[in-house]
Amino acid sequence: MGFYWEYIEKKMSFEEITQERKKQLKRISTIRNNRDIIVYAADYSKGQAPISILYEDLAPFNDQLSNLNGKAVDLILETPGGSGEVAEDIVKTLRNKYDNVSVIIPGWAKSAGTIIAMASDDILMDTTSALGPIDAQLTWQGKTFSADALLKGFEKIKREVDEKQFLNQAYIPILQGISPGELESAQNSLDFAKDLVRDWLISYKFKDWNVHSSTGEEVTSEEKRVRANEIATELCNHEKWKTHGKSLRIKDLEEMGLKINNYEDNNDLNDAISRYKALLNMSFDTNIFKVIETSDTQIYRHLNSEAPPQSDNDVLFAGIECGKCKYKNNIQINLDTAKPVKKGFKTISKDKSIICEQCSTNINLEGFINDVQAQTRKNVIL
Repeated sequence: MGFYWEYIEKKMSFEEITQERKKQLKRISTIRNNRDIIVYAADYSKGQAPISILYEDLAPFNDQLSNLNGKAVDLILETPGGSGEVAEDIVKTLRNKYDNVSVIIPGWAKSAGTIIAMASDDILMDTTSALGPIDAQLTWQGKTFSADALLKGFEKIKREVDEKQFLNQAYIPILQGISPGELESAQNSLDFAKDLVRDWLISYKFKDWNVHSSTGEEVTSEEKRVRANEIATELCNHEKWKTHGKSLRIKDLEEMGLKINNYEDNNDLNDAISRYKALLNMSFDTNIFKVIETSDTQIYRHLNSEAPPQSDNDVLFAGIECGKCKYKNNIQINLDTAKPVKKGFKTISKDKSIICEQCSTNINLEGFINDVQAQTRKNVIL
């Protein structure tokens, strides 16, 4: 029986799920010689939410990191990717604080998540885990696509013009919509990701690679540089991987020349990480779409609320956006004891929902309530 089903059968409350998550994080830390542990995880299934690595995640990430005081850290990472610049900031923050950084991938860490993994001393995965290509993504005319694909597309047009000595009229609208500056920006984005990965591999992943396992001969600085450049180039090879969402598993990464630790080889560690992954998925079954946490504290981001609830003693005020009409409904959340309802606000009904004032849609707030109770450690009065 799988862990997910085991926990479902127990019919655990959100608070119990949270406590069990913390228990498994502490287990992982103990098994890993009491290293600090921090989680940055997003729910892939909530694509309508800002699940990518974003600038606004830096403050909560740094907040959680400030609760830790060790010399080595494990980052549990689950992300579809996002901003390469923010990924760089996360890495610099971790590296400024810790002598040793490992990244644990229970599921997927794609794109900018892969960039972060390449800055670690050690990468831990299992046979189902995956990293991904690191080709930069650009948004143009409302569409997101690979910077590499854009540049190769324009190279194809250029070659066709050189060969046929005329321009296909179908290309004119495309060429009119892209400036030389945007092409240069696409190239810069590609170079940025590739250079980061190459430099980080040399500085961290390969810092203790001193002897060739096959020959026993010393590894030179030039050999480290060449290997790092080959791996960075391979990870940026959109022409090979075809899709930005391609899953690169342990075998794929080892074929590139990366050493990956399969945590399935350690039964206790595999059990703890697998249980944490199941509990994380159950936490995402609510309105929560992003979890940033340590073994003692946590910060959630959830759907519907436009901003963190504002507190007035044991009363919280929040703006809940209707998913249908986007109207913001102002609600009052009473904690532990009932309070008079402030003018202009409404309370949550006993079935854990509100009715949108504008379109009368029923908005389920069970996940939001669980989030509030987990963070405040108080009961929401319905």
